Amino acid sequence: MATLLRMPEVAANSTHATLAAWTKKEGDSVSVGDCLAEIETDKATVEFNAESSGIMGRLLVETGKEIAVGAPIGILLAVGETGVDVDALLSAAAVRPAVAASSDSTPAGSVAVPIAELAPLPVGSSAAAVSSPGRIFASPLARRLATQRGVNLARLKGSGPNGRIVKLDIDSAATAALNPAPPTPVMATTTVGYTEIPHSTMRRTIARRLSESKSTIPHFYLSVDCRTDRLLALRSEINSGSSRKISVNDFIVRAVAVALREVPGANVGWTETAMRQHRQADIAVAVSTGTGLITPVIRGADTKSLSTISAEIADLSARARAGQLRPDEYQGGGFSVSNLGMFGVSEFSAIINPPQAAILAVGAVQQQPVIENGELKIGSVMRCTLSVDHRAIDGAMAAQWLAAFKRVVEAPLSILL
Repeated sequence: MATLLRMPEVAANSTHATLAAWTKKEGDSVSVGDCLAEIETDKATVEFNAESSGIMGRLLVETGKEIAVGAPIGILLAVGETGVDVDALLSAAAVRPAVAASSDSTPAGSVAVPIAELAPLPVGSSAAAVSSPGRIFASPLARRLATQRGVNLARLKGSGPNGRIVKLDIDSAATAALNPAPPTPVMATTTVGYTEIPHSTMRRTIARRLSESKSTIPHFYLSVDCRTDRLLALRSEINSGSSRKISVNDFIVRAVAVALREVPGANVGWTETAMRQHRQADIAVAVSTGTGLITPVIRGADTKSLSTISAEIADLSARARAGQLRPDEYQGGGFSVSNLGMFGVSEFSAIINPPQAAILAVGAVQQQPVIENGELKIGSVMRCTLSVDHRAIDGAMAAQWLAAFKRVVEAPLSILL
């Protein structure tokens, strides 16, 4: 009996996902746990793994398509199942591949069903991808890598199913570029002065969520200047005797968590039906990737040591840039931190990521004149701006939290407790 493969729900409450690439071809052997395909969500690319062994019988959906969760995407034949004429069965009783507009509500995952029970395709149709003249078929991951590495997709011949350009083709082209063949004459082409790069799933989601946030959340902003001389001295002392180098951002995340523990009224989220009071400090840290911004979450940062937080941020950031985060690693944070200080930005305001109610924007540490005990001195100062959802946190509560954060930063030994 064949198994119908359906688009999985790789992110909570998602209705669609993009089939980035098939990693198995028709006729390939499949073992339990094998990666069958790469599924692109709004935040990462995740693997779709086989739940049973068999032979890949038919790929019903071409790569690069946005598919409804639960919609059929392929057929896996049982181990030892021979003499099955897949084309004949699909012609008589096959799957009509569902695209983004599908209303299929069947639960995601692999569901074993007799092929004879599947709905027939229209006469003359094919489940395989058909390339139209002039169109370049490439997976979203391949397009993204091509843009980053300057590879011209139009010059490549894809090695994926039905000639699809996949990651391996981009890697090969980039390697070949390091040892180029002798140049050949090319015809001049006319350009219009710009290149259009299709929006990735992540970029479309970022645009939608931030537009909704800015237009529906009543933001207000509070700024504070934090003296960081003692923090920098403590960091230097810690790093001088440690194999792991602690960053200023690690201190900031820990300080945010300590301040939330001191002022729990700021550790909340807004929903249309209730206020969400968080029991621990789950801090989302903004990380820039090649396709957009993602916010991996440090769970329970108020209960973790500075070195543990530093290690988790380094690990999550690296895997975020590689598109390898699991959905549970970037969903559900209660408070966000966005730090642009490493780029020399002195001050900025960030947009709240709902249902969170606040985000802290951190600027660069700068040397500037300060007054200390009535005397003019040069000190290290870091400006931080808190963006707040006024529906969930009022001005006094926000000011109380920001004061606690400033106090912790300026007395950094409390960060270690």
